[in-house]
Amino acid sequence: MALLPNAVVFRSVLVGLLLIASAATNAQILADRPVVQAAKMTANPVLDGRVLGDSAWTTLTPASGFWQVQPDDRKPATQKTEVYVGFSDDALYIGVVAYDDDPGAIIVTDSRRDSSLSDTDSFQVVLDGLRDGQNGFVFGTNPAGIEYDGQVTREGAGGVLGSGSGGFNLNWDASWDVATEISEIGWTAEMRIPFRSLRYGRDEVQTWGINFQRNIRRNNEISYWAPLSRQRNLYRVSEAGSVTGIALPAQRNLKLTPYVLGSNSSGGELAATENESEVGFDLKYSITPSLTLDATYNTDFAQVETDEQQVNLDRFSLFFPEKRPFFLENAGQFAVGDAEAVEMFFSRRIGIGDDGDQLPIDGGIRVSGKIGNSTNVGFLHMSSEAVAGIAPGNKFTVARLNQELPGRSAIGFIFVNRDGDGSRLVAPGMDENQTYAIDGRWGIGENLSLSAWAAQTSTPGLNGRDEAFGAKAIYDSATWAYRFEYGQVGADFNPEVGFLSRSDYRRARAFLMRRVRPEDMWGLLEIRPHLSYAAFWNFDGFQETGRLHNDIHWEFRNGYEIHTGVDLTREGVTEAFDIVDGVTIQPGTYDHTEASIVFHTNRAAPLSLTLRTTVGGRFGGDRISLSPTLRYRIGETFSSELSYRYNDFDLPVPGGQFQANLARLRLSYSFTPKILLQALVQYNELDDILGTNLRFSWLQSANAGLFLVYNEVDERGIGGLPAGREIILKYSHIFDVFN
Repeated sequence: MALLPNAVVFRSVLVGLLLIASAATNAQILADRPVVQAAKMTANPVLDGRVLGDSAWTTLTPASGFWQVQPDDRKPATQKTEVYVGFSDDALYIGVVAYDDDPGAIIVTDSRRDSSLSDTDSFQVVLDGLRDGQNGFVFGTNPAGIEYDGQVTREGAGGVLGSGSGGFNLNWDASWDVATEISEIGWTAEMRIPFRSLRYGRDEVQTWGINFQRNIRRNNEISYWAPLSRQRNLYRVSEAGSVTGIALPAQRNLKLTPYVLGSNSSGGELAATENESEVGFDLKYSITPSLTLDATYNTDFAQVETDEQQVNLDRFSLFFPEKRPFFLENAGQFAVGDAEAVEMFFSRRIGIGDDGDQLPIDGGIRVSGKIGNSTNVGFLHMSSEAVAGIAPGNKFTVARLNQELPGRSAIGFIFVNRDGDGSRLVAPGMDENQTYAIDGRWGIGENLSLSAWAAQTSTPGLNGRDEAFGAKAIYDSATWAYRFEYGQVGADFNPEVGFLSRSDYRRARAFLMRRVRPEDMWGLLEIRPHLSYAAFWNFDGFQETGRLHNDIHWEFRNGYEIHTGVDLTREGVTEAFDIVDGVTIQPGTYDHTEASIVFHTNRAAPLSLTLRTTVGGRFGGDRISLSPTLRYRIGETFSSELSYRYNDFDLPVPGGQFQANLARLRLSYSFTPKILLQALVQYNELDDILGTNLRFSWLQSANAGLFLVYNEVDERGIGGLPAGREIILKYSHIFDVFN
């Protein structure tokens, strides 16, 4: 790979910063972290949620002493919590006693697997079995006994996975069990987490990183066992406490998950009804306790919820997140670039067409995890079939190496390759594309972090400016937050197995925010005034986008929140484009002002509302955008969400008065935490398309079980006959071969 001169200089800077940062340690942070002693249990608990009534827990000493981050930062939690940690030959056990002096006021809002724990009384634990201070697994529950689990990568930096960044991957699912009970003392929970569902080192007796979080929703209270600053959350693995004395016998892990599927399709482009059947399997094998091999054959994701519809009202690519569990496990280890903007690897390029249709995947393998205590490795190879007129056949290969360093730091490399079947030939034997990138991040003290990446692509026929890079500095304390970014993407930079929202630009961003916690002011919990600026220029110096954002967030102790903002925007259009069919935006520079208000009521209440309003100029005219979302639930079993995206344009061009609206209805009913009926109905008013996705799931363990799915797409609007219908019945079962 011959990087251009600016990328060479940038790479040298990366290495120099790495050498400086590698000397940093977090000794001061770790020195005062709390410790809980784990012990071998004399008998396995009966998993019924009754911790205090089970003698198996009596030999353990509980962890206690939780500290608030809200509403009253650095004060003891208002209710006592005790957490017992024990283990057997094959599993980790966690017993939770969440005392509450008013059990009747406990709030439970949902019983679906992996539903949010923010709006309900809840308990969560993060486990760092490799003691690297950067990654871990989260397990959580609420008084209804839901199974909530996810994977933390890079201390949650980057947000929620599915965007291709490090963050929190809620779609990671493990096989484990939990039972809960509400009683006169509050509520209790018993968790059984098999060691084979975790990742850890090789020592016979180990110390892991661990932290606990309890939410008491009626107080809007969040507290932690290992104290955290108020801007942190449970994913801050480097500041977790410790659990000592975990004795781990030799473990063998081989899971086989076969599936069978039958489908019936009619309408749409089909001349007649089609019936199909499929079989396939996923395999998971632990090479070591920290390194896993996954294999898949004839992969299918029929049980995954359909994409949410979007309307593109600009000239840049829309981003649709990854939802398929196979690709999301350890996805953070493959993430390089800027989330939802420039991503070197974006797994939706495998097995999903440009229109969102599922494409046949022959199979593939993935090796991911750790070698030793600090070297992350990842290798993925998959093969997809050609579909005439839609997509070529491809073989995809991704190789990733990431070396973690002290002080929340790391440096890494990624290689991504697409080898096509020839349908995209530029010249004989050249249906291919490669992406190369290096990246690094450096933690400086508790609050400052630096990160950067540099990349280059190789595509037949594109031999010009085919490099890209980005750098970011973030300072985040309890009172102040700053962020500065710079990056550029060349016109010929072409990561075909990645994601680009736009190309051929230089970009700069800045962000400044102050956090204020008033003592006693109008019931406010926190005020967050902030200012941000983002700008994009092409390489001729012409500004294509600019946005100066001024905003104040007003968060109240009762769960309400108001955002008030004013934006100054610039759009520089170099080539005419259609904002919608038949409405053309001409080249020029468009400067505007817009005002926005966002209003949230208390999400924990049975009825809640979110309203987003933006009024201002757009492309020389006016735009009004309203986005109300109404939520209603009955207990923890039934929930509904109705949202409407209203966009009204008045532009000074032919046909410039138009509306582009979307309506979305979500319904969910949980018969039990493992049996669920869900519906997603969407209506795109601009294109007059109505889509329906109905899913019934009966989970056996993790994401395996019985699924009945009904999909319908009506391209003739509400009241028209369905253009396409599909019914799918799928059953999968996890066979734990060695247990």
